[in-house]
Amino acid sequence: MKLKRMWRWGVALAFLLVLGGSLAGCSSVTQRADTQDTWSTIQKRQRVVVGLDDSFVPMGFRQKSGKLVGYDIDLARAVFKLYGIKVDFQTIDWSMNATELHNGTIDLIWNGYSITPERAKKVAFSDTYLNNDQVLVTKKADHVTSFAGMRGKVLGAQSGSSGYNDIDAYPKVLKNRIKNHSAIQYDSFTNAFIDLNAGRIQGLLIDSTYANYYIKHQADPGAYRVITGSFPKEEFAVGLRKGDVTMRRKINAGLKRLAANGTLQKINEKWFGSNVDTPLLK
Repeated sequence: MKLKRMWRWGVALAFLLVLGGSLAGCSSVTQRADTQDTWSTIQKRQRVVVGLDDSFVPMGFRQKSGKLVGYDIDLARAVFKLYGIKVDFQTIDWSMNATELHNGTIDLIWNGYSITPERAKKVAFSDTYLNNDQVLVTKKADHVTSFAGMRGKVLGAQSGSSGYNDIDAYPKVLKNRIKNHSAIQYDSFTNAFIDLNAGRIQGLLIDSTYANYYIKHQADPGAYRVITGSFPKEEFAVGLRKGDVTMRRKINAGLKRLAANGTLQKINEKWFGSNVDTPLLK
């Protein structure tokens, strides 16, 4: 009996030691991300790694050939070209973007990343380079013409997106109306649109930039309805580790230079035409 009790204490002690080590490891990773300025390292290797969801049109997505293109792809390359630094793009699980950033798997989150109070607790943000709205996309055949029309119907949203977070943050807008008071989560908007088109969901809460681009390129754009509700406007910015104060300063300076020399306007027109809200050009 005594030996069994000692064995149990030994197992418990070993577990606590492992747990303590894991927590200490997590703490050190976060502390390093919050204090270490990596600009000199990035300059030496002449490469910076950007994390993204590579299905987020038109910000960053793959063409049928597999080539990665998009608004944020062009913008990131243009900014770092000013400093002689090449941009590598790393596809990540979007719901784990802050973890990948802290771990050093990526150096930046640059992919239609909205500034939110919750995210600001974990990451630093560049200046806003694009404004965005959360909109409800429905099929006209489902006869949903307002947010109120989603009562009892199934809503979809991308996991980890600012839109998904808005559902909980502003429950009176959609959460209290939709079926089961929760949205179906998708790993990408592409998969969410597949279900919308198939009738498995009746509404999709999505960034207006994605919605407008996607619908414009469908065979029958008139089959969709885009509904603007009362969610607050969003600001797209680059997500950085809090310790990377030099890189934040360099990115902000680069964005201003692109706005001044006409490059930003050209990128805007390429991907959005004239229908774009860019604070840096005001």
